[in-house]
Amino acid sequence: MRPPPPTASPRSADARRARDRQRSRPHPKDFRTMPSPQSETTTPSVPPETKGPHTRRLRVVTLIATFGGLLFGYDTGVINGALPFMTTDLGLTPVTEGLVTSSLLLGAALGAVVGGRLSDRRGRRRNILLLAGIFLVGTLGCTFAPTTAVMVVSRFVLGIAVGGASVTVPTYLAEISPAERRGRLVTQNELMIVSGQLLAFTFNAGIAAALGDSAHVWRWMLVVATLPAVVLWFGMLVMPESPRWLASKDRFDEALDVLRQVRPAQRAESELAEVRRLAVEDRQSQTGGWRDLATPWIRKLVLVGLGIAVVQQITGVNTIMYYGTQILQTSGFSANGALLANIANGVISVLATFAGIYLLGKVNRRPMLLAGQIGTTCALLLVGVVSLALPEGTGRAFIVLGLTVTFLAFQQGAISPVTWLMLSEIFPLKLRGFGFGVAGLTLWLTNFLVGMTFPVLVDALNISNTFFIFVGLGIVAITFVARWVPETRGRSLEGLEEELRTKYTRPVVQGS
Repeated sequence: MRPPPPTASPRSADARRARDRQRSRPHPKDFRTMPSPQSETTTPSVPPETKGPHTRRLRVVTLIATFGGLLFGYDTGVINGALPFMTTDLGLTPVTEGLVTSSLLLGAALGAVVGGRLSDRRGRRRNILLLAGIFLVGTLGCTFAPTTAVMVVSRFVLGIAVGGASVTVPTYLAEISPAERRGRLVTQNELMIVSGQLLAFTFNAGIAAALGDSAHVWRWMLVVATLPAVVLWFGMLVMPESPRWLASKDRFDEALDVLRQVRPAQRAESELAEVRRLAVEDRQSQTGGWRDLATPWIRKLVLVGLGIAVVQQITGVNTIMYYGTQILQTSGFSANGALLANIANGVISVLATFAGIYLLGKVNRRPMLLAGQIGTTCALLLVGVVSLALPEGTGRAFIVLGLTVTFLAFQQGAISPVTWLMLSEIFPLKLRGFGFGVAGLTLWLTNFLVGMTFPVLVDALNISNTFFIFVGLGIVAITFVARWVPETRGRSLEGLEEELRTKYTRPVVQGS
């Protein structure tokens, strides 16, 4: 028997909306069990997407914005091959290696939360322009760093841009995309991230082969990132602002102009009407900052977002992305052989992301995330067992390489694209930059802890026992995804906001 709708004070805007929805439609089921549509669809009141000049415009917007993802990937991946050379030139120890690697991640934590707030206040496009400038300054600082201290500071500055891009670019893409294409367009940013990492691995190997043991070879590896930073800045100068951000600031005429650039005319007007209604409701409920965590449904939603961010990182993915070359050397490859073999990790990441983009249009988000967590945990378990059971040599090296490739197939084909997509979807309009920023802060702090402690743990426990720790964390992640993560596929951002508000406002009734 369905429980009655919750009672609420008539002065509560949230309660009035919840009561009205209860009267107008059936009581919603738990998202963990409710069926999702077979394909991504729009809200019935919005006309379907059709092809035309707006389609090409949307492709251009997506391409330019995702240069932020390319920079994210290159700057996080380049340290993988540069670190061994940097260690010799700067005299790094295991502790300072961890500092150089993880200072970017600490900066990214700050950049995520500050970038989220700035994108809410100043706009998504203007924030991306600012981040392009920080990418350029941080890259040049790293390239010309004379000491470890300067390198750590420059990597921290670069991390601010990486963290800001990690939350602002997916938000921008989610808000400018039609609902039925949102999954694929937002995930193109993940494709650019792994493409940036592949470029970093490839340039690392090529530059090392060309320059050999020349002094400061790592500086050439780092300076390459200035080129996409320049492309991003000039490209965003001619890109439109997010229509949903414009609507949140009551700039509805400008929002309609942008929608007409990337939608058919009739659909643009219908979509604006839906966006306008939600923007007005959010403004009435004063959603948009720390004080709103006192609202139960918002607090629960933010906690779910934090959990999604954490489980993406405790797989240990960045132990492979940052220290993959050293892991392969430890397994039995030579220094140059490890650099070349590491390209396989980049290639499989790109191919897996293509598969992930395809699957996001066919498969629900939550089962995809769960399958990815199970796959990565099993792969890490096998890496630990092989490293413990087999002697160092070519045989173990190739088995470990095969397992890291398998790990990355699950990580980059399922976990990472679903994580960034869900975090761009689940927060309300006025809370989107703030909520994504707080989740990004959590993600990057977790990333920082992994990057900082991994070389120390390997030095103290050996590589097998270190990976067994990540296996235990993987089991925790699987449990969280199975129990708490909602399904988001097949809904407009506005429809999803209403459903999540109702879900987390509804009281739990025993026996229902």
